[in-house]
Amino acid sequence: MGRRKIAPNSSHITTSSDSPRSSNGHATSSMEGSLLEHRRKHAVVESPSSATHTQHLMGRSSFSLDDAVPAMGDHEHDAGGKGFSELPEKDRRNFLLLVLLYFLQGVPMGLAGGSVPFLLKQHVSYAQMGVFSLASYPYSLKLLWSPIVDAVWSPKVGRRKSWILPIQALSGMGMIWLAGNVEAMMTHAGENGGQNVWGFTWWWFGLVFMCATQDIAVDGWALTLLSPENISYASTAQTVGLTAGQFLSSTVFLAFNSKEFANKWFRSTPGDTGLVSLGGALAAAGWIYLIVTVGLAVMKREDLTKNDDGVWDVYKVMGGILKLKNIQTLIIVHLIAKIGFQANDGATMLKLLDKGFGQDNLSLTVLIDFPFEIGLGYYVGKWSTFYGPMQLWSWAFVGRLIAAAVAQGIVYIFPAGGVNSGYLFLVICGHVFSTFTNTVMFVAVSAFHAKIADPVYGGTYMTLLATVSNLGGTFPKFFILKSIDMFTVAKCTPASSSRPANLKGDLVISPFSCVSEPDKLRCINGGGTCKITTDGYYIINMLCILVGVVTFWGYIKPAVKKLQTLPIRAWRLVA
Repeated sequence: MGRRKIAPNSSHITTSSDSPRSSNGHATSSMEGSLLEHRRKHAVVESPSSATHTQHLMGRSSFSLDDAVPAMGDHEHDAGGKGFSELPEKDRRNFLLLVLLYFLQGVPMGLAGGSVPFLLKQHVSYAQMGVFSLASYPYSLKLLWSPIVDAVWSPKVGRRKSWILPIQALSGMGMIWLAGNVEAMMTHAGENGGQNVWGFTWWWFGLVFMCATQDIAVDGWALTLLSPENISYASTAQTVGLTAGQFLSSTVFLAFNSKEFANKWFRSTPGDTGLVSLGGALAAAGWIYLIVTVGLAVMKREDLTKNDDGVWDVYKVMGGILKLKNIQTLIIVHLIAKIGFQANDGATMLKLLDKGFGQDNLSLTVLIDFPFEIGLGYYVGKWSTFYGPMQLWSWAFVGRLIAAAVAQGIVYIFPAGGVNSGYLFLVICGHVFSTFTNTVMFVAVSAFHAKIADPVYGGTYMTLLATVSNLGGTFPKFFILKSIDMFTVAKCTPASSSRPANLKGDLVISPFSCVSEPDKLRCINGGGTCKITTDGYYIINMLCILVGVVTFWGYIKPAVKKLQTLPIRAWRLVA
């Protein structure tokens, strides 16, 4: 494939891939892990400082593609930096618009990836939770249709508004409809042996698909909304908006949805529900979506733009990148690297809830973890420059395996008398350590992607790598959660007395399996005792850790060590 030459002030392919960041969809705690991954996105836009760095590097007489991958100096990072108050008024307004659009996008993503899985768990088994995890797939696969979003549009409406307006309207109406049906749908999901969870999953799959498509359009619009010298603020807008939206709809919502949290902090007389219901949150989000969409259609005019590259041009670039042998090795690393942590990321917090940890304690844990994640992320960037990104990534990989083993121990010693302050502190420390290693791995690998990406195809190159990394944390979750149920053995034993006094359902008269949550509740309400004789969580988590140990020292570590020493030429598309 021929490679285009860089002309002065030329830009690379403008696709959705040329977004102000690279989304490495991490997925964080169980589903919290998923949410964490989606929250972490870094700029892939070539800002003036990075473009200057590239031109300076390639213009040197001594420049060679056989040189080692270069690092950008701190002085170059700071070049041309401006405070928000120093931006032109037009850029400030457009920055706030981007924050709003990313915030809206973050709300349903926070619900789908953070809140709903925890609320759904009381109705379904781990196997059905695995089915629901499929709802997050569109965000990991949006690269497949991003060139279409970038190339197909109406000149009368605008290149980006042609997608943002209808997608936001459909999302808003979808959330309003879900608001009136979501509680019944969650209850219905656990019926018919858990088969009904598929219908519930498809609704959220569609909502996430629309969010992913909106993300593509907003990323592309960010490139033209801000002036060229301030384009670096696009990634800041994305980080602030998306993080705020997901934080509000996951951590904050879970806290105010918890009746224990409400009774402890806000009520003098205990109530049976939280302060905010899932239906109420969806309805509010849906109406805000529609109001903003109408305002955007009436009040914001989009500048005329053109697309120099067709859809197939971008797909050809992707194909050329995928043919590079070193890229193929890196893809294999991405697809297998997160298997070792999947049980911890996907099931540990759910298992704690099963044991009686409480939604209020869960909310407090995530709330405390959040500032640590943000604060430590700053230092990770500095460490990555000092030690080398993939060296830091390898250290964090080992730390994350240790975190998975520690988490299993924390679950195993759950106090029989309920959660006390000491145990809560232990859970918080374990969770902070786990998400910290997660953050280190993500920031480090994102830095490596930025260093090896061909500047001619920077956006496409970066988004392709981020998509594969995202997929590596998404596809194993379905199988991991399914396997936990497969390896779990739980039996409901009828009560010894003929008719217990605390009977809340049909009397249990014969033993049956109570692995799934509905069967467990039927057992307890019927006066029986559900006893787990073999817990699949411990088995699958240890198997995941074992796979992580074997793959890391057997393949990943030597492969990564080789990749990080390759010259620039090894990552370039050449004729």
